Amino acid sequence: QVRAVESGGGLVQAGGSLRLSCAASGRTFSSYPMGWFRQAPGKEREFVAAISIGGGSTYYAGSVKGRFTISRDNAENTVYLQMNNLEPEDTAVYYCACKTLGSYYSISSYDYWGQGTQVTVSS
Repeated sequence: QVRAVESGGGLVQAGGSLRLSCAASGRTFSSYPMGWFRQAPGKEREFVAAISIGGGSTYYAGSVKGRFTISRDNAENTVYLQMNNLEPEDTAVYYCACKTLGSYYSISSYDYWGQGTQVTVSS
């Protein structure tokens, strides 16, 4: 089992950058692909990005492709989300989770969710 803790959120102006971290406890972290999701007020949680076990394959939502970069450090049990050129529409609580089955893009494929970190982008 894995326990994930997100950090790095905050308030930033449009066009700015943030780097989110997801620190995971548990010896099996490196056995799971990992994903980032986000949930804005009044909206459903949506896929943002995911990364394979070894980090060689990455997947992005169309709305963040070219602006966000997901990476992982298995030695540190950490997954990162570098977010550049942030837009007010990126405002949400960001969550990381382990992909335990199925599609990289489907929320139902993920388990062991963190508590989330708030990202607010002002215009």
